[in-house]
Amino acid sequence: ALSPRAALASRCPRPTPNTTPRRGATSSMPYARMRSLAAAALAISVRLTHGAAMTTPASARMAVMSGGAPMRTPILRSQRLSTSPSMVLDAPTRASALDRAPAKHPAFELLRVEMIDEYTIKCATYRHVRSGAEIISAQADDDNKVFGIVFRTPVKDSTGVPHILEHSVLCGSEKYKSKEPFAELLKGSLQTFLNAFTYPDRTYYPVASQNTKDFYNLVNVYLDAVLNPRAMRDPTVLQQEGWHYELEDPAEPLMYKGVVYNEMKGVYSSPESRMYRAAQQATFPDNTYSVDSGGDPTVIPTLSFEQFKAFHDAYYHPANSRIFFYGDDDPDYRLQLLDEYLSAFEAPSTPPASAVATQPLIQSPRKVVEPFPASESEAAVGAPSHMVMVNWLLNEEPLTAVDELALNVLDHLLMGTTTAPLYKAMLDSGLGAALMGSGLSDELKQATFSVGLKGVKAEDVPKVEKLALDTLSSVATSGFEADAIEASLNTVEFSLREMNTGGFPKGLAFMLGLMPRWIYRDGESPTDALRFEAPLATLKERLASGEKVFEGLLQRFILENQHRTTVELTPDATLGAKLQAAEEEELAAAKAKMSEEQLQEVIAATKALKEAQLKEDSEEDLATIPRVGMA
Repeated sequence: ALSPRAALASRCPRPTPNTTPRRGATSSMPYARMRSLAAAALAISVRLTHGAAMTTPASARMAVMSGGAPMRTPILRSQRLSTSPSMVLDAPTRASALDRAPAKHPAFELLRVEMIDEYTIKCATYRHVRSGAEIISAQADDDNKVFGIVFRTPVKDSTGVPHILEHSVLCGSEKYKSKEPFAELLKGSLQTFLNAFTYPDRTYYPVASQNTKDFYNLVNVYLDAVLNPRAMRDPTVLQQEGWHYELEDPAEPLMYKGVVYNEMKGVYSSPESRMYRAAQQATFPDNTYSVDSGGDPTVIPTLSFEQFKAFHDAYYHPANSRIFFYGDDDPDYRLQLLDEYLSAFEAPSTPPASAVATQPLIQSPRKVVEPFPASESEAAVGAPSHMVMVNWLLNEEPLTAVDELALNVLDHLLMGTTTAPLYKAMLDSGLGAALMGSGLSDELKQATFSVGLKGVKAEDVPKVEKLALDTLSSVATSGFEADAIEASLNTVEFSLREMNTGGFPKGLAFMLGLMPRWIYRDGESPTDALRFEAPLATLKERLASGEKVFEGLLQRFILENQHRTTVELTPDATLGAKLQAAEEEELAAAKAKMSEEQLQEVIAATKALKEAQLKEDSEEDLATIPRVGMA
């Protein structure tokens, strides 16, 4: 997904010689699954948490194997929308969507109205009085309408509960009971975006469409899915999407199965994903980022249905949500629709305990060494198979708007082109085969900077860290050329002004851009994240005065910063077999403790789950999926 400077990374890409990853799969990326071809546009800039791959769940595998587009398998609501045709027809032609006054509704308190001149957007911020939900309703002359509901979902363990829940809430709800709603929606929907992402501390559910009726169909489906999911009363959803024991014959070995369980086993087999996960956990040892929100395969099977349900009850309440609308649709109808769902909930007396704790800066460098599964040749003595990444946690207090913008320019100066000093020094050193590290990453509560190499010989591992530190120190001393500063500043400025989001909705980039400020900085206006004119003017003034802005930032945030963690991954040819043996031993012990009756229950549950997965939807259930007609 995109950084708080919405889509900046996708518009200022890293050079990509050979197989060098552009900005790598950083530790702050979401687990995003492809549910439609439209989502492929975002996949270009989606960064996968801990290196998670773009995968498809359960029944979506059938579409993939048959050559179809990967699609989501959940079951969504099963009731035709009751929206009035007059409310869902495309907006009438008018001079501008901005001409409309901000909507008013008795169920909502209007907190503020702001104009984002940089992008010509009028934003009204509301609080739903009864439920406590916060809403930003953005009016813009853009027919590609966007909706998203986001929940803060910090975790204390690596059971993967937010990741499993993100799959599961889209497996049916009180009103939409179809077994394959995404497949059905795609047949009759004009959606331009349909997906969901799990970050280390929050979960997004965004949709978009240029057709107003279709747009509200999707909004209704998503709202009922997250607030009233079937998964909360049907344990088989957790079994399918999370994990379950599988056994068809008492003589056969017991197995773990489940969509997320299988997905994360694949993720954990990737050396790169292990590196980015280890880097995140080492950089943030004391808060929610120290565990894996996507799920560790060795921990996922400890998740119970009671824990699963309790997590939804705690964090999927509207009081813990942030709701975003964008486009040229009727702002009054947005509130009317939201109230139909939110009025069923009452704000708790104390807010949900979902705030993300700040990681204190640690005043001493640390080193972490972990193994990764490798082949015999990769693990051979002298093989260039090691990975090294140096990581800094940049700030404890929130960054100012000027520092945030300036750090993006510094990032481009250091790593944004093939001739950038840090990028060039790392690749030209010959110490490794390809670059690792995302440079600046500011998607989480605190910003990080990372750089490293993969394909490194064991004896060269210390040289990689020294090279990075020496290069950064040399740059800080010698300074940046004026032409380089001008080029990087112009690149970033042009990117912000152009706001080219490629093949996915612009409103989605705005939502992703303002969301971190919304969920991390209570009391501040989230829309400030989209404003760049004032900080840009200040930055230019400081540069014009002769101030060494970027050299100072480099010295303050990186070179003088002792919160530095060097992570090394070493190849281990026996690790894969050891992990498999440990899993088989654990399952054998679990089976040995089961009585004959319990074994038969597992066999019966396995059979019932497979039958349920293969069962066709009834005509009645299919008829409940909202569609648009030819008109």
